[in-house]
Amino acid sequence: MTDLGIPASTIEVLRRHQFTIQKKYGQNFLIDKNVLEKILRAAEITREDCVLEIGPGIGTLTQCLARKAGKVIAVEIDRNLIPILEETLADCPNITLVQGDILKVDVAELLHRESGGRSVKVAANLPYYITTPIVMGLLESRVPVESITIMVQKEVAERMQAGPGTKDYGALSLAVQYYARPEIVAAVPPNCFIPRPAVGSAVIRLTRHENPPVQAADERKMFALIRAAFNQRRKTLANSLGNAPGLSVSKEQAAQALEKMGLSQGVRGEVLTLKEFAELSDLLQGVKIL
Repeated sequence: MTDLGIPASTIEVLRRHQFTIQKKYGQNFLIDKNVLEKILRAAEITREDCVLEIGPGIGTLTQCLARKAGKVIAVEIDRNLIPILEETLADCPNITLVQGDILKVDVAELLHRESGGRSVKVAANLPYYITTPIVMGLLESRVPVESITIMVQKEVAERMQAGPGTKDYGALSLAVQYYARPEIVAAVPPNCFIPRPAVGSAVIRLTRHENPPVQAADERKMFALIRAAFNQRRKTLANSLGNAPGLSVSKEQAAQALEKMGLSQGVRGEVLTLKEFAELSDLLQGVKIL
């Protein structure tokens, strides 16, 4: 088996297959063994595990996962990478290779078919341009995912982990933390990839909550309020909610609810905790989501 953790091996495989990097797919191939080990340690893969990998590329991480896991399901969007993967993963009988767009694949059906419905772990070097849709799709769909260990853009990882009152805190922070506990486990510089991305990267692990850390009477409404709160960060929360096109709530209604919570009418959404957004949502039960 070709050791793809070595830069020369990656370059040789790409050259031999005359493969052209596709910017539209955000292709940056990992070439650092130390980073691979950090991903594997953070993901805590064992022989009992079934792992879903999104965007295997040429199979660098996939080979490592196959040595650790009982089964690996790898979903790759680029048809031109399939022949390469069939070569680099030829010695890995515990891998199921699927060609398709993860955002269009029926993940629940795929996992049920391949893992028998048991919980899986996700490990991936994600295309940065669709990180958020992939992560939120996995979390919101409630497919049986135990944890998600992924390489993402450093700024996105920081937003996922951010707390109230910080510059990185926002709707993504709250959405991720509602479903999972985020932990950044490694910073990864651009020179760990071919080609080098223009931004720094980070490995983050999202450990799925068995139950959400807060209870809201209407989860959909709570997230509508959160999105409205951060769409206009510089405005007060009462103004942001009153001006939101998707909410039929007035500035006065929002201010009254905030007063009941013991919060100032001038408070901004960036200082509210997830628990406070849930409470605010419950107080605004009359709000209609358009």
